[in-house]
Amino acid sequence: MEQQRKIALITGSAKGLGKMTAMTLAEAGHDIVLNYVHSEAEAEALRLQLEKTGIRCIAIRADISKPEEVKRLVTEMNERIGMADIVVNNAGPFIRERRLFADYSEEDIMYLLNGNLSGVILLDHLLLGSMRKKGWGRIIHYGFGHASEARSWPHRAVYAAAKVGLVSFTKTLAVEEAQNGITVNMICPGDIRGDNKERKIEDVLHLTDDETPRGRPGSGEDVTRVIRFLCEDASDFITGNIINVSGGLDPIRTTISSKS
Repeated sequence: MEQQRKIALITGSAKGLGKMTAMTLAEAGHDIVLNYVHSEAEAEALRLQLEKTGIRCIAIRADISKPEEVKRLVTEMNERIGMADIVVNNAGPFIRERRLFADYSEEDIMYLLNGNLSGVILLDHLLLGSMRKKGWGRIIHYGFGHASEARSWPHRAVYAAAKVGLVSFTKTLAVEEAQNGITVNMICPGDIRGDNKERKIEDVLHLTDDETPRGRPGSGEDVTRVIRFLCEDASDFITGNIINVSGGLDPIRTTISSKS
């Protein structure tokens, strides 16, 4: 039986993995809610592109690290298209510069915690009531490779703490909401960078990546094909899982130089 069209909200979806997720779920026949902070032009272009496929699509500007904007996002979405049946929490700030925890500013700390943990939890909380009434929902969080092991990750202390906390939340919410037809899982992408985030598998098969045991770089499709599977009706028995999509890469280095 064909799956009924759902509404999918993907945070941080104007570019990168979020964009690929939106395109993949639109291909599956779902209506799409795009979310962005600064990339208005890219979000608008994607909205027009997806609408041409016959699905409904809107774009809403909101910063997930700010509670008032998370609430506005949900209110505006409900007024314009309806409440999301699927939420993919793709947005999550990351500071690529390697920095000891002592060198972080208070602003950096709160930004990383709010964007990667508390903002995600709040968004899920605002959507749960509607999902419960429908008896169906799909919640997907983003983590990092081996997040469920809670190992030390020097220079990434705050980001790692937020995502490891999200692991526990993912597993707990999955148990609490299973009887309501709502699944909750976490996707942990490998180190997929740059244009590869918006590429298909066939586009990277001929490329070499010496860091990844698989031997090729990851693509956006590697990640989003798993998300599409998790959002299917028949995937209701898959919940509370932390799924690595990394080609076997372990991103964590647990030691630091004495000069750090």
